Amino acid sequence: MKHITRIAAGFLLCSSFALAGGEGWMTNWEQAKAKAKAENKPILIDFTGSDWCGWCIKLDKEVFAQKAFKEYAAKNLVLMEVDFPKKSKQAADLKKQNKELEKQYPLEGYPTVLLLDAEGKKLSEDIGYREGGPEAYVKHLGELLEKAGAKKPAEPAAEKKP
Repeated sequence: MKHITRIAAGFLLCSSFALAGGEGWMTNWEQAKAKAKAENKPILIDFTGSDWCGWCIKLDKEVFAQKAFKEYAAKNLVLMEVDFPKKSKQAADLKKQNKELEKQYPLEGYPTVLLLDAEGKKLSEDIGYREGGPEAYVKHLGELLEKAGAKKPAEPAAEKKP
């Protein structure tokens, strides 16, 4: 019975790391860059304190978790989450990678959200939290990408209101 319990615990632990970053969000920097290169998409990197930072949680709920943002991101971006949780456990290699990314892209606070090319070059300054919900956020991202000379992103379909 102890053997089965250990297997179940190991599976749950591995599953939690696989799900880190949420739906559509990558947590492996090298894989995110490779995907961005293969799909010819910019990277939206979110430096967050997912379980303690109020503005990070607000940004996630009001923008990143919304259908309009998810649809836009699926077509136009590679999403990369760099999390610095205080309560949740992280694998040692993920902690190390995130600390290295924090050094590479010095943060002034949380959340810090940047647009990067497939090589990791900045296409924008910190976007952070913005009021207006997912539509306003998506519009701003499109403007930043256009200004940076990135390919023109696809606009999200306008939702029909009853």
